[in-house]
Amino acid sequence: MTVNASTRQTGFLSRILNTISNNEAILGLIFVLPSLIGFTAFFAVPAVRSIFISFTEWNLLRDPEWVGLANYQDIFADERFWRSLTITISYVLWNIPIQTVLAVIMALLMNRVSNSAIFRSIMILPWLMPNVIVASLFLWLLDPTLGIVNIVLDAVGIGKQGFFGLPDQAIATIAGVNIWRHMGYNAVLLFAGLKTIPTSLYEAATVDGANASTRFFRITLPLLRPVLAFVIITSVIGSFQIFDTIAVTTQGGPAGATRTIIFYIYQEVFERRISMGTATAASTVLFLILVTITLIQNRFFRSDRSDLAEYS
Repeated sequence: MTVNASTRQTGFLSRILNTISNNEAILGLIFVLPSLIGFTAFFAVPAVRSIFISFTEWNLLRDPEWVGLANYQDIFADERFWRSLTITISYVLWNIPIQTVLAVIMALLMNRVSNSAIFRSIMILPWLMPNVIVASLFLWLLDPTLGIVNIVLDAVGIGKQGFFGLPDQAIATIAGVNIWRHMGYNAVLLFAGLKTIPTSLYEAATVDGANASTRFFRITLPLLRPVLAFVIITSVIGSFQIFDTIAVTTQGGPAGATRTIIFYIYQEVFERRISMGTATAASTVLFLILVTITLIQNRFFRSDRSDLAEYS
């Protein structure tokens, strides 16, 4: 009797395992489940809670008090919020075009000159360095008095520059630091995309008389579009969230010239008025801006489709 029961249980478990192994949807869900649990616990739930907090007044010392849309009205009436948003957009416009163009050029050079894994490892070293270390390094290199960059500029007759210390140079300097840090990593991603393009297309274009410029704009750029879209979208999202470089180098100065939206949120919580409600309201607005920009970029780049499918 016991043997028959054990046999039935074994057979039942075997049928369940066979069902799971033959069902791709269930199997996929099992593999995704750990990440899904982590995403829900550490991202989704805090995000929903932060939206609730944005409708309350909470200074961390007492229970949240419901105030409706008052926090949103406060930030929309706050000149500092709009200026921080303008500064953030200025930083993005400095950072993204230059970083993307340099990454494409570096990827093309790697594809033509070297396939060495060692070379690619060197390219991503700046990206692997903690941002605080990179910011501290450039703070020393660009020091107005002792920085080696200013010493060289003074020696060649250009004169020493304020860099982080001048309002009209500070945000461009911070963009330059982050361009240096991320362009190698983006170049490696684009290099991987270049390797998926069939060489036969270039050979056929060359036979038809297409020059290097025509091959780049008619073959390379269209077929690189999905990877390029990923690089630009993630770079834009990261640029809107710039904080650590500013915290190390300028602290939002000089004269508020580098107070980006994330630094504005930080000051609302820890420096200015300790208002979690106002800060989370600004965070929610930033989230909606990023979602809108991402949707527009996805539509513009058609990142869900690849032209390579036409040649497969």
